[in-house]
Amino acid sequence: MIKLFVGLGNPGAEYEATRHNAGFWWIDALAQRWGARLVAESGYKGLLARVNGKAADGGPVWLLEPMTYMNRSGVSVAALARFFKIPPAQILVVHDELDLLPGQAKLKLGGSAAGHNGLKDIHAMLGTPDYWRLRLGIGHPGVKAEVVNYVLRKPAPDQREAIERSIDKTLDAVDLMLAGSMDKALAAVHAQPPRPKPPRPPRPAGPPQAVAGEPSPPPAPAGPTPGETP
Repeated sequence: MIKLFVGLGNPGAEYEATRHNAGFWWIDALAQRWGARLVAESGYKGLLARVNGKAADGGPVWLLEPMTYMNRSGVSVAALARFFKIPPAQILVVHDELDLLPGQAKLKLGGSAAGHNGLKDIHAMLGTPDYWRLRLGIGHPGVKAEVVNYVLRKPAPDQREAIERSIDKTLDAVDLMLAGSMDKALAAVHAQPPRPKPPRPPRPAGPPQAVAGEPSPPPAPAGPTPGETP
């Protein structure tokens, strides 16, 4: 089961709407659904909300947005996880993902940081990569040299809308995560919308129907019967 939900991003108004803060957007949306309020907690160097009774064992669940800047996210995550004795397998980290298109999302356990500075620091501070990650697609600029500027810029309106849709969809899997049904949560996050059914072919036209009030066409003349000379 998941007991600690972490969203990654950078603090400050100048970063609030940038692609790198997609993890913050996800936590904000979950807090809104639950009616929870994130408050500054200096001991954990982040914005934190405790939501009682949500865990499968009846205990609290935590929502965290590290305020350490992205490359020191692990300081905040590890401080809270160790104090409340939350093992890595009960932590979900939500972050922006260059290798997925806006609107796409993937859920996975463990793996490499794939160059993400926030994940690198969490790996180092927890001492393991074996925690859950929810990857929110933001797209790739196409050129590696442009990545830093790209993630620190605002997405185009249509891209932001696509990311928001993926947030809404993945939030629907939270109850499964709380219950520890991670296989079902994986299936829910990765489910593709059903393909639209192809239109039915038009029915072949039948013989013309007589219109009421109009005389029917005369029958075709009969041919000669066998044995008769025409």
